Amino acid sequence: MSGNMKTRIFLLLALACVLGSSCEKLQEKINLPGIFIANTAVEDRMQMSELYYKKMYDDKVWLIAPDGGYSFLVGADSHVTTDPGRMDEMLANGLEHGDLFYAHLGDIADTKAEYYVTLDSLIKVAKHRYVDAKFDEIGDNQYIYKGGTEDQSTIFSYDEIVYPFFPVVGNHDITRNGWALWSNIFHSSFYEIDVVVFLDNGEVAFDHLIFLDSASGTLGRTQIDFIEKGVLDGKYDDGTSIYRYTFVFTHTNIFHPQFNEFASTFPREETFFLLDQFEKWNVTCVFCGHVHTWDERNFNGVHYLTLDSMCEANNPNPGDYLIRINIDKDGGVDYEKVRMNYTPPKKKK
Repeated sequence: MSGNMKTRIFLLLALACVLGSSCEKLQEKINLPGIFIANTAVEDRMQMSELYYKKMYDDKVWLIAPDGGYSFLVGADSHVTTDPGRMDEMLANGLEHGDLFYAHLGDIADTKAEYYVTLDSLIKVAKHRYVDAKFDEIGDNQYIYKGGTEDQSTIFSYDEIVYPFFPVVGNHDITRNGWALWSNIFHSSFYEIDVVVFLDNGEVAFDHLIFLDSASGTLGRTQIDFIEKGVLDGKYDDGTSIYRYTFVFTHTNIFHPQFNEFASTFPREETFFLLDQFEKWNVTCVFCGHVHTWDERNFNGVHYLTLDSMCEANNPNPGDYLIRINIDKDGGVDYEKVRMNYTPPKKKK
């Protein structure tokens, strides 16, 4: 690894779930009138995210790809209610396949306290499955990676094991006081993660994951300031990029799948800013959701994928609602659509 690499690489701002948050605490945060408006502006969410970043900066988390190649799973617009079947299927699929992480592109649940209780419980169960599959328990609340030995392995407590499920916030996640519910589980709406890839030739590569808050249809001044200050750039001293690949995850789509498709859009100036910024970051792929319609295109050397909704209410029949990105040992990147088979039980008349 080059000796002139910056030692400060910005890491994960948000842990995937907060253990120990009770259903009662979630329910207390809901606004009973349920008026369908956003109760937090993007500037408020950015200030909260920045505070969380400063608090968690020393608790650094890395995603490690020790075999040179890895994959990750992406879904969008699950709109979880009382039946989390599709979300459970996504997380089970990712674990079974051995994906390094699972990303979600927003509108994760419809905004009701009981739905977030369902979601929180599901994520806790999914983490238990993940820990059982990936770790051996060697004592009271002590775990090591499977295949390791106690004297040579890092020992983790259960709380120290990060469940690799990383969502962005969507517009439905901030309505009806939903930000209080969403942030109680996921904490931050703007964050990044580095993937450390150990190559067969003995070298180390870094890939970059950027999660943006576009839930309000705008990045907001604070988030743009973060970007303009180079917080996410990741450069060597000579100005070249630290990162081999960069992937961006956000909710609001950049391009319309159809010319007559209705969607919340960025202000025109922000759209041009983002298109230029993605090119400057040398982004490999931008993942978007929001419009519940599949779209794929290239622009200025950047690949854009807009995912269909994985929600049972929007797409009750089985279909290819997820995508899996595969990065092979030689550095090749491709994707495949992943079929979802869960169908909700028919309601009794």
